[in-house]
Parts: sequence; C-alpha cells; structure tokens
Amino acid sequence: MKLLLIGILGICSGGCGSSSEDGSAGTASSGSGGAAPGGSGGTTGTGDGAGAGGAGGGVAGTGGAMETAGSGGTGGTVGDGGGGSGGNGGSGGVGEATIVPDPSWTCGMPGGIPLPTRGELVFRATLQLGETHDVGTTQFGRRRLLDVKGGTLEGDKIQATFLTGGMDLELTLSNGSVELEEINILKASDGSLIYLRSCGVAAAGDSVVRIVPDFEVAQSSSLAWLNTGKFAGTRVVDAEAGTIQLDVYDIADVAAAEPKVQLKDPEGVPHQSWECSTATGAKGSSVFTETVTLGSSISVGASKRGTRNIIPITGGTVTGGMLLSGLSGSVLPGGADYQLIGSSTVLDARYALSSKEGEVIVVRNCGPFGALVPVFETRADGPYAILNTGSYVSSDPGGAAGGVSLTFYERR
Repeated sequence: MKLLLIGILGICSGGCGSSSEDGSAGTASSGSGGAAPGGSGGTTGTGDGAGAGGAGGGVAGTGGAMETAGSGGTGGTVGDGGGGSGGNGGSGGVGEATIVPDPSWTCGMPGGIPLPTRGELVFRATLQLGETHDVGTTQFGRRRLLDVKGGTLEGDKIQATFLTGGMDLELTLSNGSVELEEINILKASDGSLIYLRSCGVAAAGDSVVRIVPDFEVAQSSSLAWLNTGKFAGTRVVDAEAGTIQLDVYDIADVAAAEPKVQLKDPEGVPHQSWECSTATGAKGSSVFTETVTLGSSISVGASKRGTRNIIPITGGTVTGGMLLSGLSGSVLPGGADYQLIGSSTVLDARYALSSKEGEVIVVRNCGPFGALVPVFETRADGPYAILNTGSYVSSDPGGAAGGVSLTFYERR
C-alpha cells in the first residue's frame, strides 16, 4: 500500500497527451469561401460558404471542419464559414454517414466510426455531473472539463454504477468539430470494477458525439467479454439536467460503409495526443510544486493490459516556483491517477488546478518513474499561457500528508 501511495501521482493523463512540440500540424480542407465537391452528389457553395449536398448527402461546412471521403456520389460538401444542408447529412450534421476521425485522433477506428445504432444496444448509461470547468481556448482548442460524480448503467448483460474520479474532457476545435476523451470508473452488480476510457468525435454542428469505448475488466470476471468486443456509441450532454447520456452498441457486424465524412484538424494547430509524451530532458528551473490529497485506491485487477490501479484525487494546494513565482491556488477534486502495473509501473493521471485568479489548468502527467512528462492546458491568452509550450518534466511523487508532493521543472 505504501508503494502504491508513493506511486500514485506521477500524475499522468490517462492517455497522457503529448506536448505541443510533439504534435504535428493538422491540415485544413476548407476552400476560400466556397465548398469542395464531394463527388457527383455534391455541389459547389457560394461565397458565404453555403452549399447544398445533392443526392450524395450534404455536410455542414464550418471553416474546414471536414472534407469528403469516398467515391463520387457518396460524399458531402465542405464550406468555409457558412452552413450546408441537404441529403443524408442534414443541416449541421452527418446523419448516417461513417465519420473518419483526423489521423491524429483515430479513436482506434482509423477506417471510420459507423453509425452506432446500426449495431445491437449493449447498455444505456446516465452520468451525474459535478462541476463543469470552462478552461477557455488553449493551444489545442476550446477545452471544457466535466467532472463525473456518479451515475447508473443498465443493459441486458451488464448493470453498474459510476464511481467518483471520472472526467469528460471535451475539445472543440476552431473549425467547430469536437474531439472527446472520457474516463470513467464503474462497479458492476457482480462486484467487478471496470476502467472505461472512451474516445470520441463529432462534426461541426453535431451535438451528438460518436464514441469508441475501451473497457478494462479483470480477465477472471464474468464481464471479461468487454475486453475484446467491438463497440461504438453516442454521448449527449444535458446541461439543464446536469447529466451525460451514453448509449453503447456492439458493432462487431457493422461495416464502416459509405458515405464517409473525413474530419480534419485545423491547419497550424498542434494535435492533442492519446498516448503519453515521450519527450526527454534534464530538469531546469522549478515551475511550481503541488501537494495532492488522495482517496482510497481501487484495483481493477489483471486485465488485458496489466493491473489497473486507480487512486482518486480529492484536492490539494499549488505553490509557485522560480519560473512562475506568482502561481498559487488549489488542486481541484476530481480525476485520478489511473496507473497501470505490468512489467513496470506507468503513472497515468488526469486532474486540474485552479489559480487564485480562477484560471483553470488541466494537467496531464504520465510515464514511468524517473521519466514523467507533464502536459498542461490553460487559456492561451491567460497569465499562465507559458505552460502551454510543453517544455517541462516532473519529479517522481514524494510522500506528503494525505497524499503526495510533486514539483514540475522547465525541460532543458
């Protein structure tokens, strides 16, 4: 237990994103005020970006959020700043089209995410939300962080409740498309613990995000079938009710068929990353130190990747160092260290800080002991925007009252 406590917070971010210098620039698919034809079914838009899809189906155009893919007659249209309509795409949506994520955010389905409802419903879940933090426009796009404080899941083969320590990380790109990461911890009715990490995308104008859930449950559990299934679903936020609804389907027999809509990240914007950053470097000037308080650890057990050990984050304090001496504030409750124990231990956590001025800083700190690399996200025009450069390293976690202490350093 002591080892787990000290290992708790190499605090990484569940897919520990890479720093901005690690990500390559995206490519844009927009024209200059017009729309690119998507095959014989598409038509060219007018100067304000409004275009109508023909028989092939139309897709909303918002600053190059997407381009068409597939053969003639199956694509839609893309505008530059206006709205498109028609065909299967509908107004501001993609209808029944397969969505092909940007190559930097493939969600495990580089060939495209088909319409989930073509599969068989596995479960419906209603997540109860705690705080919602509007981080602002960061180096990646507009970031919103939603804390998950509970919820229920119902299906023919599975029933479960959501535990605290989950979070929904929503990124809206400047072209209007959405990239989502959501991490949840569940306890099934048979006592099995489940780690659920979902990746998602939505085209500009769509309020429904298509998700690809990835489950980790002990191989000895009766729910071990979740480890190897092929699933896709939808995620919808109800702000008034303070809930998120997830509907997940088995799509093992569903093909990623035409028409396809290819999403593209905006040009010149760094990609967020699903994996840990592997940047290396020596410690320079200290940036800030945090003391993080922790809840009781939860072990999912031996699963497909190893043993997932989860330690919820309950709070803490932040004190500025040499580089950011004026930074002080608190560690927000929510998120966790989702560490993975296999042949070695990889610390893998997500959480957020709040400065005394109310600026929110999303922290991703990931890697093995001795090689932790943090990635920060905060408002690009805010007082701590220097954190968005990504040139930092982290100490290993050390013991502190009720949790651990970490110091972040400039990377040299």
